[in-house]
Amino acid sequence: MITLEKVTKTYTSDNQQVRIGPVDLELPRGGVTALVGPNGAGKSTLLTMIGRLLSLDAGEIRVAGLDVTTAKSGELARVISILRQDNHFVTRLTVRQLVGFGRFPYSKGRLTREDDRIITRYIDFLGLTDLQGRFLDQLSGGQRQRAYVAMVLCQETDYVLLDEPLNNLDLAHSIEMMRHIGRAASAFGRTIIVVLHDINFAARYSDCICAVKDGQVVAFGTPEEIMNDETLSAVFDTPITVIDGPHGRIACY
Repeated sequence: MITLEKVTKTYTSDNQQVRIGPVDLELPRGGVTALVGPNGAGKSTLLTMIGRLLSLDAGEIRVAGLDVTTAKSGELARVISILRQDNHFVTRLTVRQLVGFGRFPYSKGRLTREDDRIITRYIDFLGLTDLQGRFLDQLSGGQRQRAYVAMVLCQETDYVLLDEPLNNLDLAHSIEMMRHIGRAASAFGRTIIVVLHDINFAARYSDCICAVKDGQVVAFGTPEEIMNDETLSAVFDTPITVIDGPHGRIACY
């Protein structure tokens, strides 16, 4: 379980002061939880604080019982992994080399036969087998994003954080990516926390939705509990009508 207690953070963005919190939240073990909300709500900030890529001003975050502020880096790296929007490598790497970076907390750069077996598992799982020898700059955007997700899964942590993995993907590749994320949570028993902009993707592919607005958690529950006119209109500050579709509820803007 991931727990946040009285977490606060104040920072400046675009010459404006932004305040997060205080946030009290419990993210359940297992499945996919989507963080949704308007731009600037604090979704990515919460995610990066959980992943210890951004310090807290106050409060406490625990992941599987570990305090992210005080835990040893090596210990934490075996429990939680994170893929940010802006951590993409610019060097000329092959897909297999990139995915292999996920084994660093265990191998320290010296890959064993077991590491190679695990790397192959996630390359195959993300449908990258025929692409593993290609360089990243030879891939399409969707293929490249799958390679990054494979790298994070290859770290084999119980908790996986994905910051806007659908960014710059078209509709078909976004659907493909969300299916991979859902399958990974189920097949490997992972807890995956994902920041999404599209509420309908969150409703279709996540088990829980956490709605964030103005640095506060304003709603948390199953898609059935969150997907209603009143809640979504309040979260996004615009009239939203929710209808029943063939695969669940759909927000109409």
